[in-house]
Amino acid sequence: MYQRLIKFSIFNLLVTSNIKKAVSGVIHTPHINKSSFRTYQETDLCYRQCNIACLKRFSTYTEQAELCWEGSNHDIMLKRLESALLDCKDYEVWAVFSKFKSLYGFPPPAVLSKVISGLSYSSDHRSLPKVCNLVFKIAKENTESLQHDSLSRLCLSLGRAQMPVLASKVIRLMVQRNSAPPVDVLCSVFMHMVKTEAGECLASNTLLEICDLFHHLSAKRSECAMLMKPSTTIFNLILEACVRSGSSLKGNKIIEAMARIRVVADVHSVLLFTYIYEMNGLRDELKKFKEYVDRVSLPLSRHYVQFYDKLLSLHYDFDDLDAAARLVADIYLLWGSRPQHPTEDLMKPCQVPIGPPYLKEGLKVQVMFELLQKDFVVHAKGKEEYVVLENGKLVLTSKGWARLIIKYKKRERISELSELIAAIQKKTGSDQEGSLCRDVIHACIYSGCLETAHDILDDMEMANMSVPTSTYMLLLNAYCRKNMSKEAEALVKQIKRIGLLINASDEMMVSNCITGVLNGSVVEPITGRQSELTEYLVQEMNGEYKSSSKVYELNSSMYFFCKAKMMEDAQTIYRKMQELNIPPTVQTFAYLVEGYLSLEMYRENTILWGDIKRFMYHGCSLANRDLYELLLLNFLRGGYFERVLDVLCCMKEQAMYTDRWMYKQEFIRLHKNLYRRLKAADATTEAQRLRLEHVKAFRMWVRNN
Repeated sequence: MYQRLIKFSIFNLLVTSNIKKAVSGVIHTPHINKSSFRTYQETDLCYRQCNIACLKRFSTYTEQAELCWEGSNHDIMLKRLESALLDCKDYEVWAVFSKFKSLYGFPPPAVLSKVISGLSYSSDHRSLPKVCNLVFKIAKENTESLQHDSLSRLCLSLGRAQMPVLASKVIRLMVQRNSAPPVDVLCSVFMHMVKTEAGECLASNTLLEICDLFHHLSAKRSECAMLMKPSTTIFNLILEACVRSGSSLKGNKIIEAMARIRVVADVHSVLLFTYIYEMNGLRDELKKFKEYVDRVSLPLSRHYVQFYDKLLSLHYDFDDLDAAARLVADIYLLWGSRPQHPTEDLMKPCQVPIGPPYLKEGLKVQVMFELLQKDFVVHAKGKEEYVVLENGKLVLTSKGWARLIIKYKKRERISELSELIAAIQKKTGSDQEGSLCRDVIHACIYSGCLETAHDILDDMEMANMSVPTSTYMLLLNAYCRKNMSKEAEALVKQIKRIGLLINASDEMMVSNCITGVLNGSVVEPITGRQSELTEYLVQEMNGEYKSSSKVYELNSSMYFFCKAKMMEDAQTIYRKMQELNIPPTVQTFAYLVEGYLSLEMYRENTILWGDIKRFMYHGCSLANRDLYELLLLNFLRGGYFERVLDVLCCMKEQAMYTDRWMYKQEFIRLHKNLYRRLKAADATTEAQRLRLEHVKAFRMWVRNN
């Protein structure tokens, strides 16, 4: 370019000199002939043409010089951009950045990182979506320009601003690039996200994706794998959110992911496991932890009250009286044998199997039962129903005793109940005024269970347990009021035989008992504990529970068969439930759907979806987001787009949040180019035309995200 300019300059000088000579010749020559005049005209024309050409070249040169000057302006604009970032002038940052991008494209990665980080900490949260759009645009054009630190800061800002959807999208963008925010940043982001239903759904799904990435990179022995391994606190945050929202099925997946990537659980984790397993009715899973919890030191044992409460609740739900009685005995009899200080074996991670036993692919979760991290507190604790901590010891509540008494009564096994009560009273050393035995007998009398009260009274007498005289009098009074003369006479003889009253005649004793007076003493009034126990006994006798124990037993069997991929046996259990007219639960269908999904038997789940809709039509409560998610993944993988739209419609009616990113990625992975070029007019059959419409409708639903 410069050589061409030099040539034209030399040419211009030559032409100019020739013109000057010609002009000077004209001026000094008095006689001008025709030939010389013609020469002058030609020379003048040549000068003008050359001058115009030279002016054009000069104009081009000027433009190039201006561009060259703007090249230096590149650095000036970058400095202006950095200066605006330091001064927190967001409007100026966007203005300079937009102008720079229009002239030169995206700035260098280091400057771009400063722009993203600076705008992430803007006082105006309304600019955060704009920053996210910028990040996603950069990701499409040049992924290498995005730096890990700036994306992590953006995630944190989005979490604090309660923008869980955008926060999850940025985290997932990082996961696609085989990275994740630092553990402390991720913990903070999730802590903000789980405050809403949408955030809880997105946080749990995002955590599962991070676990999958970590497992994948660990298998390749990647060095960056350990940098993204989620901490125990992160898992506890998500598990607690699942408990609060009732997403027990998702919580079960989180526990399995925790075991798969070998994150060590602590005391809070075990408590959250307890809630999840109790909500899913997985009693066998909870029983695996008991042998370790029983050996926890006394100072930490108070944190496991909910564990015993939920385990006893499951024993009652399964109608397993023997297991419930053993647990009650352990609660009272083994408490004093706990060590005062943590034992060495529980200070180390213990391998606790989860899932059905005897499976080759069985998982084991690592638990430190004596580890109590102070950076996390479980807020999802509910009120204890059957077991509480009283005066530093575990005891059964009145409701817990009432349910146990009624179960023994229905099975006519009162003698075993008496043995349990006697053993507990001997162990605890209760005095006569506050004895468990007296409270149980009095509550049975007040609730009308006179025969049960008399049986316990006889058993206590045989066990040489002292019972107050007032208890005999109260029972005698109840017999007299109900005109049960034979029972009253037998009780009077019993009272005389044990030597409580020697001088009183039978007739006078019965007569005085009716009025409530005996030798100047009135039958003592009911205590608060007896009143509470009486109330619960009446409720248990008249109460009906939502689900029968048979449902829990069958679901437990179905869980085993589906995990073992023995779907024929699982179908047998399902048919048995229908034969017995036992309505299936959310867990019933979730285990079946997940079992078929693991075997890629997508068609079978379309039949189950029909059953689910039929049961819902008849009033069964089966609307559950976790179940719908399983169905959506199944139908997407199988290509059943009509049913995909059907499930989405149900979720919309129930106002449930849907994780569109997850379904979009699944669609892209399996059906990216499905019917992309096919038009409705090109469809050869009606079925193909309808399927084309369903695919387009799903694309539109994803696009409206």
